[in-house]
Amino acid sequence: MDANTLNKDLVAILQKKEELNKLDYNDARYDDVEEELHDLEDDFNETYGDYLEDVLEDVHGKIKSDADILLPTAYIASSLDGKELEEGEESEGVWVESDKFPGVEMRLVLVANPPRVLLILSDQERVLWTAE
Repeated sequence: MDANTLNKDLVAILQKKEELNKLDYNDARYDDVEEELHDLEDDFNETYGDYLEDVLEDVHGKIKSDADILLPTAYIASSLDGKELEEGEESEGVWVESDKFPGVEMRLVLVANPPRVLLILSDQERVLWTAE
């Protein structure tokens, strides 16, 4: 897997998400931008789905989580700058439960620059995987 190409495609999705988030639902461009985002996500899942599902399976194993593994795009952050992560936005990534951290609320988030999977605990982040 080429980490640079993965990062480029991940950044494209994040930029499109940022563009969409700046638009009001009533904006004439909203539907077109949303469709462009869905096309990027579909292509991303088709290109990297099997590879990232294996990565996510390993990540789930590291934290001893038996939660279902979703499509990789479900884990993607909302923006490039990670502001939502710093602000503790609950919409970021995928909520998981872990036998390693019982009773602790946590999320797995796929971010860019470089592509990596973060474990977000209430006030801390841990990198569980980085593309090489």
